[in-house]
Amino acid sequence: MIIQFCGMSGSGKTTVANGVKSLLEKDGVRVEVIDGDVYRKAICPDLGFSKEDRNENIRRLAFIASKLSQYNVVAIICAINPYDDIRQEVARTYGNVSTVFVNCGLPTLIQRDTKGLYEKALLPDEHPNKIHNLTGVNDPFEEPQSPDLIINSDSENVNDSIEKLYQFVTATLL
Repeated sequence: MIIQFCGMSGSGKTTVANGVKSLLEKDGVRVEVIDGDVYRKAICPDLGFSKEDRNENIRRLAFIASKLSQYNVVAIICAINPYDDIRQEVARTYGNVSTVFVNCGLPTLIQRDTKGLYEKALLPDEHPNKIHNLTGVNDPFEEPQSPDLIINSDSENVNDSIEKLYQFVTATLL
């Protein structure tokens, strides 16, 4: 099983994935969280943040997920994954792919801003520290047309979000 998350920076993708991983491992299910930030540094340092590079990043992560899935490891891709066309491509290319939209409103994301990205993206254009390609602010984020599951991380308790995904995964595995 491959789960491809999509959601903006700070929406809670990694938090929810790691929580679900803990629950599933207690059930004896093997799980790998493919954290986009970690894997980008290790296997995608040659890629930038253009649409083409973002899509290639997702292709590489999905390939790794597919190899893990072949060995009955639930692979959870935690990446922003902003474009619907690449999400659909991944679902068509590999079997047993579910798309989970971790939805969170911009006001909450700005409030959380654990990496300081939103603050930098909202700086004046001429500011030297301005980020010009932050997904959902000054770069596109396409909400998925028909996700298999939606987690509303700005209105759900984190434990409820983890339980919601856990129930989804266990129902799918049966």
